[in-house]
Amino acid sequence: MSNPDVIVVGAGLSGLACARALVQSRLKVMLLEAEAKPGGRVRTDVHEGFLLDRGFQVYLTAYPEGQRILDVEALKLHCFMPGAKVWRGGRLHTVVDPLRQPVTALAHLFGSVGTFWDKLRVLELRQLARSGEEVDVWLRPQRTSRRYLEELGFTEEMVEGFLRPFLAGVFLDRSLMTSSRFLEFVFRMFSSGDAGVPEQGMGAIPEQLAAKLPPGCLRGHAPVAEVWGHRARLADGEMVGAQAVVVAADPPAAARLLPGMPVPMMNAVTCLYFAAPAPPVEGPWLVLNGEGRGVVNNVAMMSEVSPAYAPRGQSLVSVSVLGVSSDGEALRARVCEELKEWFGAGVAEWRHLRTYSLPFALPAQTVEALEPPHRPVRLSPGLYVCGDHRDSASIHGALGSGRRAAEAVLTDLGLYS
Repeated sequence: MSNPDVIVVGAGLSGLACARALVQSRLKVMLLEAEAKPGGRVRTDVHEGFLLDRGFQVYLTAYPEGQRILDVEALKLHCFMPGAKVWRGGRLHTVVDPLRQPVTALAHLFGSVGTFWDKLRVLELRQLARSGEEVDVWLRPQRTSRRYLEELGFTEEMVEGFLRPFLAGVFLDRSLMTSSRFLEFVFRMFSSGDAGVPEQGMGAIPEQLAAKLPPGCLRGHAPVAEVWGHRARLADGEMVGAQAVVVAADPPAAARLLPGMPVPMMNAVTCLYFAAPAPPVEGPWLVLNGEGRGVVNNVAMMSEVSPAYAPRGQSLVSVSVLGVSSDGEALRARVCEELKEWFGAGVAEWRHLRTYSLPFALPAQTVEALEPPHRPVRLSPGLYVCGDHRDSASIHGALGSGRRAAEAVLTDLGLYS
């Protein structure tokens, strides 16, 4: 493509959303991506017939930006149960959304994960999170999630046995220093829709967005070395100019390309994948570590959610450990030992497929990070930035920040009002 109107650097979800909005306004866009395929942190690798998402991820159908830009029906979502299995006290307990699974919830009403009053407080939290409009959540007074849960009156048993491991799996923050605004947003999304994965893996989401771009718009294997003014210099020395440049790279890469822009604090996670002859838990369940000890935070039987995740006759198990380790072999051994306690000696038959160590998995959503809740996308006339570090650390935030950047470009070019 010659003489683009806009250069977008990075074909993650925010860059794809930005490019799509600009193309819809009849601008010529050059979307430069360092990797071979689009997606950024939302990618799916095919390994020995298994679909391995780059870290355990889910799509929430209640995301407003997703409803705006994605053809969710075409993704063929397969959904998790609205609840979780919790390993606590030497056995698995079932915790479900009482409004969506009333029969199951009644059967486990007096289970050992939390008290009866804790379960009523979950309903109160759900009601608070769903009150008002989605935009109102980001304007409410902030405190840490830990403080917020204490104020609602949850017992220590409920926090440690269910809420901490569940939220830690979303926030990648076991300390629960994450802002109460983000907690309410997460509860609003989970309670207003389903959590699932596309039939062919999370990578189907960026693939769908990329497929809607015109031929020649997306250039893979095109890492950008430098951005200044309205120009970008590729790693191979090629220079490209345009009326505007949008940096949609991941936070560390964006900071390298935009001197003076600080790298946000990032939360880390390690995801280990195993092939198993049979699922340790039947059904599309998320399994949480409610013991408060050990390295495993959560386990998901991905092939029980979408059978396409594993070859016929095999099961795919995803294990999430918060943080990263310098000794992958030792971590793998420790994970397997812990899970033998959960699921029995059959864990010894599991075969390790791949480990994803993700030090920059998600921007931390601290009280300071979410003030203001939506960070500026316009850096100067002709230079813009987008990504989940400019919004909420979610697929919703990535897509929304890409849309906001496109609107800023169109406004400055006199094409949006």
